[in-house]
Amino acid sequence: MLTTLQTAYSDTRAADLAWSLGREPLPALAVLDLRFDGAELQLRLLGASHQVLLQEEHGGCSETVACMPGSSTPLPLGVSKRLGDREYEFAARVETLTQGQFAGRAQELLALVSDHPHGLVGTFPGSPYAFTAMLAQRTEGQVRWRTWHAYPQEGQLVVTRTRVGVRIPAPAA
Repeated sequence: MLTTLQTAYSDTRAADLAWSLGREPLPALAVLDLRFDGAELQLRLLGASHQVLLQEEHGGCSETVACMPGSSTPLPLGVSKRLGDREYEFAARVETLTQGQFAGRAQELLALVSDHPHGLVGTFPGSPYAFTAMLAQRTEGQVRWRTWHAYPQEGQLVVTRTRVGVRIPAPAA
């Protein structure tokens, strides 16, 4: 689903993004509700990036990646946490691209996510390549989502991936 977000582009630098787990739902500019076998997932586009709310039979979680006033915690490269009997894994990276590379990558992502039944992308006024995109899936008992936060003025794309699933015990030695 593609939407134009009716707000100013508020997080104007990739370095301003922060990550948090467990925040209450924040005001959203666009929402996509998804139902997977045994899971309800809500993809939320904020004026300051994204929030994902996951609810499963044994509990839920809330992931927020956004410019959060008062937060000085930078976006981590990776996080792994145990949430009850489930495992939460998050990874992020920043791609720095030339103007031509950025435009090409942005066009690919906008086409991929806007046409996907489990995708949500919001473009910001002022630049066709200022966007936040989210794509979710459920496979093998795990819920996964990917996000892309585009910063055309810097030529940077922040890419995240998250996996929440049943904790798999390590093999006995």
